[in-house]
Formats: sequence, structure tokens, C-alpha cells
Amino acid sequence: MKKLISWNVNGLRACVGKGFVEFLQAEDADIFCIQESKLQEGQIALDLPGYHQYWNYAEKKGYSGTAIFTKEEPVSVSYGIGIEQHDHEGRVITLEFEKFFMVTVYTPNSQDELKRLDYRMEWEDDFLAYLKGLEAKKPVIFCGDLNVAHKEIDLKNPKTNRKNPGFTDEEREKFSALLDAGFIDTFRHFYPDLEGAYSWWSYRFQARAKNTGWRIDYFVTSGALKDSLKDAVIYKDVLGSDHCPVGLFIEI
Repeated sequence: MKKLISWNVNGLRACVGKGFVEFLQAEDADIFCIQESKLQEGQIALDLPGYHQYWNYAEKKGYSGTAIFTKEEPVSVSYGIGIEQHDHEGRVITLEFEKFFMVTVYTPNSQDELKRLDYRMEWEDDFLAYLKGLEAKKPVIFCGDLNVAHKEIDLKNPKTNRKNPGFTDEEREKFSALLDAGFIDTFRHFYPDLEGAYSWWSYRFQARAKNTGWRIDYFVTSGALKDSLKDAVIYKDVLGSDHCPVGLFIEI
């Protein structure tokens, strides 16, 4: 059984000061993915015995960025999705293993006044095509901050957020299209009706203390892995970021 964890750390250097390494070591995951590292190369040196480290940095300083730490060395590693306009922000890393691809992704935010929504729509189509291309070779597991709460159950205040970034009809429809293309939202696979299960809370208005949150961090897998899924978890009590980690247990 493999244990996989994903965490949007919202600035890795700050998160390291709030227990990141201790959590990683205690959980002892086989693969640990992060998003929003907000780093350039050489700005941090993590001593993680037993893990191979792979980093993708944004060209813009202090912005975006992803990393994967894995116990098993992958067959191959790639960065980005092979499309020029998408590959400057350090958003995707893909590790190929013998039986599956592991992808970490930090999906672009549509931003205030939805000024990046059109770009986000292009990203969604291109990223899904990228995933399907991988899937033609072997099953895919991907995880990360997807910047969308799919259904009303996935955030505390759906009515008032309907046209806000992360809960627009357009973004939600793209996630539905992903599932229609054969992918599984692993948390809802196990807990289809569980309310109050969130992975991100605003720093404002004591949102976390009140559990006024959104579920925008996911593990998603190819449908072919359905029978291999064992459990999905949200580590809601782990602090250090405005997101908490999420996890997947899978027999693969």
C-alpha cells in the first residue's frame, strides 16, 4: 500500500518554520507533493533522508512553484505540460513510475474580478489533454490545489460565492468534464455526502476556527485505478498554511 500526501504550503520557507519537516517525517509518505513553494532555486535546502527531490520553479520570484519528494526513484521526470504559454509558472511536475504516472499541479487562480478566467479555461482544456495523453500509456494519479470547489457541498457558503474565483459555473463545469473523461475525485469516491470537509480557509474572519472553508485540494486518479483505492484523507488539524494537507492510500 502506498501513502501519498499533497499540501499547498503557501510559501515553503514560512511553512518549514511551522512544522513542515516534522509533519513530513512523521507521516512517512511514499510520495509527498507540494504546491505554492514560492521559491527560486537555491533559496532552501531541505534535508530529507530517504527522498529524491524534484522541483519546478516559477520564473517570477516568490510565486507559484511545485515540488515532489519520493522514496522510489522514478523512471523519468518532466516539468510543465509541454505548452509554452503554460510552462513559465512552475505549476506541474510529472514522475513516471513502472505502473503509473504521478503528477503534482498548482492550477492557476482565476483571480479577482475573474481577470484570469479566460486563461484558466485554456489551461483546463490543455491540462486535461495532457493527462489523457499520459493515460494512454499508463494510469495517472494527480494531486494538488485545483483552485475549484466542485459542488455546493465543497464549500461553506455556496450561495454567496457563486460567481467568485474557484466557484464559478465555468470552473465547476471544467471539473465535471474531467470526471466525465474518466477520472475519480478520490475523496468524494469514499465520502460522497460528507459535509464540512474542507482543505482551505481564509486567514480572515477566524475562518479556520469556524470551519468556514473550501475543499479545493484533491487527489484524482484514472478510473482504471478505482479498485486500487483504499482511502482518502484530509489532515484538517495540520497547521502551517492556509491549506491543510490531503492524502490518498492506494494499493499499486
